[in-house]
Amino acid sequence: MNPKFDSSDRRILTFPAVRPCESISLETLLESLIALSHTICSFQSKCCVTQWRNSREAIRQVRVLLMFFEEVRECNSVLPKSSLVVCFSELHFVFQKIRFLLEDCTREGGRVLMLTKCEFLATQFRFLIRAVATALDVLPLKAIDVGDEVKELVELVSKQSWKANMELQAGDRLASKRLLAILNQFEKGIEPDLNAVKRVLDYLRIKSWSACNMEIKFLEEQIAIKRFDREEMDVPFLSSLVGFMSYSRGVIFETLDHQNPANQIDSRCDAEMFRCLNPEDFRCPISLELMLDPVTVSTGQTYDRNSIQKWLDDGHMLCPKTGEMITNTELVPNSILRRLIKNLCECNGISLGRPGSKSADKEKTIAPGSPVAKHTMRFLSGFLSGRLACGTSEQKNKAAYEIRLLGKSNIFNRSCLIQAGCIPPLLRLLNSADASTQGNAIAALLKLAKYASGMKLIMSWGGLPSVVAVLKNGLSLEARQSAAATMFYLSSMRESRKVIGEMPEAIPALVELIREGTTCGKKNSVVAIFGLILLPRNQQKVLDAGIVPLLVDIISSSSQNPDQLVDDALSILAILAENVVGSHEILHAIDLQLIIRLLQTSTSPKAKEYCVSTLLSLCINGGEEVVAVLATESSLMPGLFSLLTDGTSYAIKKSRSLIKIIHDFREASTSRWMSSAVRRKHCVQER
Repeated sequence: MNPKFDSSDRRILTFPAVRPCESISLETLLESLIALSHTICSFQSKCCVTQWRNSREAIRQVRVLLMFFEEVRECNSVLPKSSLVVCFSELHFVFQKIRFLLEDCTREGGRVLMLTKCEFLATQFRFLIRAVATALDVLPLKAIDVGDEVKELVELVSKQSWKANMELQAGDRLASKRLLAILNQFEKGIEPDLNAVKRVLDYLRIKSWSACNMEIKFLEEQIAIKRFDREEMDVPFLSSLVGFMSYSRGVIFETLDHQNPANQIDSRCDAEMFRCLNPEDFRCPISLELMLDPVTVSTGQTYDRNSIQKWLDDGHMLCPKTGEMITNTELVPNSILRRLIKNLCECNGISLGRPGSKSADKEKTIAPGSPVAKHTMRFLSGFLSGRLACGTSEQKNKAAYEIRLLGKSNIFNRSCLIQAGCIPPLLRLLNSADASTQGNAIAALLKLAKYASGMKLIMSWGGLPSVVAVLKNGLSLEARQSAAATMFYLSSMRESRKVIGEMPEAIPALVELIREGTTCGKKNSVVAIFGLILLPRNQQKVLDAGIVPLLVDIISSSSQNPDQLVDDALSILAILAENVVGSHEILHAIDLQLIIRLLQTSTSPKAKEYCVSTLLSLCINGGEEVVAVLATESSLMPGLFSLLTDGTSYAIKKSRSLIKIIHDFREASTSRWMSSAVRRKHCVQER
C-alpha cells in the first residue's frame, strides 16, 4: 500500500503524508511499512550536510523498528491485529513524513536553503521522533511472539524517542548566522570579505562551480514554484539566496569543472527522438492546449489540471473523453508525461507556459528580487567586466559563460551587465580561435541583445560585422545559431534593417543556416529574415539568396517540424507573395494544393491567416491562371467561410477578398460560357 503521490511533485518542506484507510489488512500495511522503512534507511548513504546528527538518529531508530517489522512478518502465532493496525497506521503516517524530511535534507542543490531553515528542520525532527514514541506507547509488544532481543530494542527505541535530544546543531547555527550576516552586508551595499563567503560554502561542502550552479538552479525553481502558487512573500528571500550563490559562482570558483559547458545551458536534444511521438497526444482533451500540469483521473485518462478541475468544480462527474463515471476526484500528477512535454518543448524551441505567464514572469525580473539581489548583481557585473577586459584566456571564457547564464532570463541582470561595460570586450572575443570562447561570447551577446540598450550598443560599437562573421564561419554550429538569433534582435530595430541588408554576406548566411542548421538554427534564421524583409528593399535580396525552396521544404514536411517553425516560414511566404517577383518564385516552387491543405488542416490561427494571405497575393499577382486553379478546388471555399466566423480579424479580411475574387471569376466564366453558347445557337439557326 503506497500512497498515490509522486514525491517529485511535492513542494519543498511540505509533508503531505496520507493515512492508511481504516479497512486495510495488517499484512498489506506491514509490507508497506517495511518498504517505507527500507527507503528511509537508504538515506544513510546520502550526503546530509546540515541536520546530519538528527538525520542519523532518525534513521537509526527506523532501522531498529525495521528489524521488528520483519520479525512480525515471519511470526506464525496469532497477532492482535486490531491493535497492531492502529499502531502501524500511525507509524506509517509518521514514517512518510520522516522520508519527506530526509529527502529535503539530502536534496541536491538544496543545501543553502536547508541551512537557512535549520531551526525549522530541527523542530520537525523533534516532533516526528516524539510522534514515533507516542505510536509505540500503544504497541501491544507483550502479545507479539518475537525474540526477546528485538523486544528490548523496541522498548529502548520507545524510551529514547521520548528523551532524544533532537536539537539544532551548533555548527548549523553558526553557519546560518554567518550566512545571514553576509546577506545583511550585501543589503547595505557592502561587498563582504571573500574568506567569510568561503567559510559558509566550505561548511555546506559546496566546493566546485557545478555544485554552486546546482544550488542556483534549485533556488530559481523554488522562486518559479512560489510565483506559480502565488506565494510571493517568500520570493525576496529566495532571490537574495540566488544573488549570494550567483556571486559565489562567479567570483569564488575560477574553474568550470565539467566538460563542454556550452551544451549544459542551451542543450539541444535530437528531434529524431520525438518523431515517433504524436504531439497531439500532449494536448488536453478539454482545452486542446498543451498540458502544462498533466494529471490522471480515476478512469485512467489524462488532462491538464486546470481544465479537469474546472470540469469537476462545475459538477460534471463523467470523464470527458470516455464518458465513464469518475469515481473519485483525486488528481494524480503524471510526472513522466510532464517531463516528456517539457523536453519536447525545449528541443523544439516551444514556449512552455500559460498564455501571458511567460511575459508576466519576465516583467517580474525588470527589478531585482530584493536589495541583496540588486547589490550582488552589480558587484558581480563589475567583476566579470574586469575579467573580460584584463583576464587570462580561460578567465575571459569563464566570464563570458557567466554572462551567458546570468542574462538568460533576467532583465535586471542584463541591464547591470550592459552598464558594467561587458558588450565591447564580448565583441572582441568573437574573433577568438577557441570554439568554446567564441560560442560563449556570441551566446552572451545574444542574451544582452534582448535588452533595448544592448541592441543599440552592439550596433554603435560596430559589432555587426563580427556577428555576421560568426553567422557565416562560426567555429561551431551552435555559435552560428546564436549569431542568427542575435541578428533577429538587431533586425527588430528599424534603423538596423537597412544596414544589415547592405552587408553582402548577412542574408545569404542566414539562408544557408536554414539549409544546414538544426530545428533551432532554422527557427532563428527564419525569424531574423522575417525582421529584415519588413524593409521592402531587402525582399529581393532574400529571394536572390534562394529562400523560397527552403521555406517550401519546411512547409511540405510540416508534420516533422514544430508548428512555430511552420508558422514562421508561412509568414515569410505571405510577405514575399505581396510583390510580383515573389509571387512568381513561389508559384514556381510550390504546389497550391499544399497551401490549401495547410489552410484546412492546421490548428494554428496564424498559419491559417498566412495561408489565406498568400493565396490572395498569388491571385492578385499571378492573374487568372492562379484564380482558375483555386476556383476548381471544391475544398477551398468551406475553409474560407470557416475563417469568416472563427479566424483572426486579418484572416477574415483576406478571406472575404479572396472569396470575392473567386466568385467574380466564376461569374465571369459563366457569363463567357453563356455568351459562347448563344453565339453557337445563332450560328445553328442561320444554317
